[in-house]
Amino acid sequence: MIAEFSIVPIGREEGLSQYVAECIKLVRASGLRYELTPMGTVVQGPYDDVMETISSCHKKIRTMSNQVLTEIKIDDRLNERPLEQRIASVERKL
Repeated sequence: MIAEFSIVPIGREEGLSQYVAECIKLVRASGLRYELTPMGTVVQGPYDDVMETISSCHKKIRTMSNQVLTEIKIDDRLNERPLEQRIASVERKL
């Protein structure tokens, strides 16, 4: 399964890098494949591991802010290809 998520603390200053860094620490510790993008983080792995990791990130940011908005997009398919293969497939077509 692949999921893209973003977590935004509401009512905080403009810069979000400190919050993103805290989430990426948790994502790295999970051992899941991931890719950080300018608009969110993509993680790949078993459903329960992915959801647990996103939940951990949400809870961590919640300790740093009174209100948090978390958005998740999920692509769940049989025989999932690694993230790198998906990107390479598009690049070959370019």
